Amino acid sequence: MSFFDILHLALRNLRQAKLRAVLTTMGVIVGVAVIVTMVSFGLGLQSNMLARFKALDLFNEVLVFGRGLGNLAGLDRSRARDEGERRDNRGRSSQNPTRILDEAGVKELAAVPGVAYVEPNVNFPAFVRTNGKLQTHSVGGANIPNASSRFQHFAAGKMISSPTANEAVVSERFIRDFGFEKPADAVGKTLELLAPPEQKSEGEQEEEEEEPNFFGIPLDDPGFDESAAGLQTQTFQIVGVLGELKEGAGQGAMRGITPWAGVYIPLQVANAWTKEHRSPMSRVALALARQGGNLTEGQTEGYESATVRVTDPVELTQVREKITDLGFGSFSIVDQLDQIRTVFLIIDSVLGLLGGISLLVASFGIANTMIMSILERTREIGIMKAIGAEDREIKLIFFVEAAVIGFVGGVVGVLLAWGIDGVANRLAYRFILKPQGASFIDFFELPPYLWLGAILFALIVSVLAALYPASRAARIDPVRALRHD
Repeated sequence: MSFFDILHLALRNLRQAKLRAVLTTMGVIVGVAVIVTMVSFGLGLQSNMLARFKALDLFNEVLVFGRGLGNLAGLDRSRARDEGERRDNRGRSSQNPTRILDEAGVKELAAVPGVAYVEPNVNFPAFVRTNGKLQTHSVGGANIPNASSRFQHFAAGKMISSPTANEAVVSERFIRDFGFEKPADAVGKTLELLAPPEQKSEGEQEEEEEEPNFFGIPLDDPGFDESAAGLQTQTFQIVGVLGELKEGAGQGAMRGITPWAGVYIPLQVANAWTKEHRSPMSRVALALARQGGNLTEGQTEGYESATVRVTDPVELTQVREKITDLGFGSFSIVDQLDQIRTVFLIIDSVLGLLGGISLLVASFGIANTMIMSILERTREIGIMKAIGAEDREIKLIFFVEAAVIGFVGGVVGVLLAWGIDGVANRLAYRFILKPQGASFIDFFELPPYLWLGAILFALIVSVLAALYPASRAARIDPVRALRHD
């Protein structure tokens, strides 16, 4: 018999038991739909995360860090050493820095081939007062002019005009926190950074101790000194509001790997503020660093970190090798990609396994259908063998029947999964994203290799499920089969 004759017989046999064939095919449809839906959800999560990294411009920047003030002070980090080693094993950091990230280091980084620019990072918390409200916010320093992608998109206003200007740009979150209705309302307003009163020198403190008193009661009462109790303030004019990404994978976030801040002021001004208004712990660490000889008198600790932007992401690895050779540590989001891919591979495998269980159950239905078909067609099989049909041809008939069930179930299952993905995306947007003001996001990804693989997998499982029934049909004795009622 030719293949077309066998195909004709297989289709005829399926038509004779339509209900059973449809129910068996439904099992395959459900199994394939579950597999494709679950795996496409895992692939969608991975795709959205990578798209978010790309939209936030994280593949073009490296965070470089030198020896921090705690390290210079000799801070014992043995308790966190094991955790640090585990992080290094995952590739989080290239190595521990061996030098201070000062101005000389920044110039050396800028001279590395493939580096577009270097921006030192200065961040500190501060009390901020504006629009009649007082809150704590993170304040950062920004190079002026600034080529970072973070400072290229403004919701209102413009960038700071000069490196020494008492001007500031703020984030949209800052605008919301301080009660401005829209970004344009904040432009032109002033904000104040508050600091404790300036500490008196040791000589002034000795003079206070030598003041005449009677059993601790000052003989000369100068009255309440408002200047001593007053806070130090520095006023900045808001000239711009940084725009957040409104659409796409990076929506609601700010671009770049630079540490986030609600307020940005000129880098020189921010650096001077941190040196002038040190916290008690910072002053202790600075004193210990100088006592230990790691810092000379008058030498500062430099910057905690700096953002290095490469001209091309392809050169990122080479640039990081040069940074390591200079004695600095570095971190890039690329360090986490292998780990992220591994996590998502596990997730996709688990989701696929759960879906595969339903397809395995469907294979039992296929085997049951084929066995029932043998019992019903025993006499017909005997006649076919009596007129010369080979065992191979008998097996092939059952294999084709199972393959038809698997192929139809696979195709319809993929179409059903595609419909489920579309409906789920619309429901997620309608009830989750839209109320939060977010744009549409596709939570599922259905690449060609997934739906083609699902159809092929259903086909293989169906044929494997028909192995026993086909072998049993081929072993039927034609003489006994002809006597079968």
